[in-house]
Amino acid sequence: MTIAIKRSELPFTYRDYVSWPDDERWELIDGVAYDMCAAPSRYHQDISMVLSRRIGDFFFGKPCRAYHAPFDVILPDEDEGLEDSVNVVQPDLVVICDERKLVRQGCLGPPDLVVEIISPYTSQKDQKEKFELYERAGVREYWIVHPGDRAVAAYVRGADGKFGIGKIFEWDDRKEGQTVDSSIFPELSIELRELFER
Repeated sequence: MTIAIKRSELPFTYRDYVSWPDDERWELIDGVAYDMCAAPSRYHQDISMVLSRRIGDFFFGKPCRAYHAPFDVILPDEDEGLEDSVNVVQPDLVVICDERKLVRQGCLGPPDLVVEIISPYTSQKDQKEKFELYERAGVREYWIVHPGDRAVAAYVRGADGKFGIGKIFEWDDRKEGQTVDSSIFPELSIELRELFER
């Protein structure tokens, strides 16, 4: 279960985050620490592996780079530096096309594509807190994978800086050739059967 830990020291910053024990996984959203808790389910990991392989293969030899969790994405507000950032997350998968954002610690600034695979325990955080954070930070495309519904909701940043209405890619096991397609990387297409058939 993902739990927000509220303490008197709020807001937490990246400086606090790196001082915590290495055997614990946390995320910071607006200075609130969220415990990543137990390891993801096997089904979550199956989906993560397919996405990592397909997206990693797609970007192999290209300027963009794909990374899977655990990988820190630090999203400072305009007036914050790295150490003072109150936003540090570990998405399931990210794609970064601006190599200047790649730092020793991970990614400093918004990735181009972020993928989160939700569970019953992360659903609220991924669909609300992280959605708002990624939108505010300038992520270009955000995929929320719903294993239980066998669907992917894809959101693209519009000219107004907001994510538009999500496009839903839902797998129907009676149909062939269904894919989830990226809007910002037109040739990136992944078979839904690969993601959800188990």
